[in-house]
Amino acid sequence: MHALLVEDDDRMAHALGTALAQRGHTVRRVGRALDALRFVHEAEFVLLDLGLPDLDGLELLRRLRTVCGAPLIVVTARCEERDIVQGLRAGADDYVVKPFRMAELIARIDTVRRRSGPAAAGRDRPAPPGAPVTVGDTEIDPVARTVTVAGGEVRLTRREFDVLAHLAARPGEAHSREEILDRIWGDAFLAASRSLDVHVAGIRAKTGRPALIRTVRGFGYRLGDGR
Repeated sequence: MHALLVEDDDRMAHALGTALAQRGHTVRRVGRALDALRFVHEAEFVLLDLGLPDLDGLELLRRLRTVCGAPLIVVTARCEERDIVQGLRAGADDYVVKPFRMAELIARIDTVRRRSGPAAAGRDRPAPPGAPVTVGDTEIDPVARTVTVAGGEVRLTRREFDVLAHLAARPGEAHSREEILDRIWGDAFLAASRSLDVHVAGIRAKTGRPALIRTVRGFGYRLGDGR
């Protein structure tokens, strides 16, 4: 696959590029945000450093997500919880903090690509129902991948929509954290991370319907009544 590597540090870019090439990927490396926006249309997945010289990386991430749906992993030295939460909410599929083990990063890339591939929905996720699911004044259309609240469309990130659609596919059931993480992230052991909680919070905030997803204490989440 073709990777877009957005990294301004030459040594790090060389190490990442070499590791990706050894796994058969082609790599375009850029060191500036403007070049990332220029070439992102050709990328099949993106590795993004946040410390860029011409634009804050989080702002670039938001811009990339408006024009690109390819899997995207943030690879950065920023390790504050606020940065991680903002990165995931802005649409990153994963967030890796430097320094890291190269084998771990490659495994994360493989997992994100596998879960985002064209066959992933049919192979690893529940089949979407044929009709939209309505909860209060919220409508979730798993085929069109849209969410509307009171008649107005709400823009969710791909991962946020996947979480909501997974809950809506079986609205009467409570879903464990491990099940959701395995289905959507491909890794049930991410239960120790805040990735799922961050995405649920994002769904609640963007829809303005805190009860759209109910927390099942000590277990996981279920679709709520939407009020």
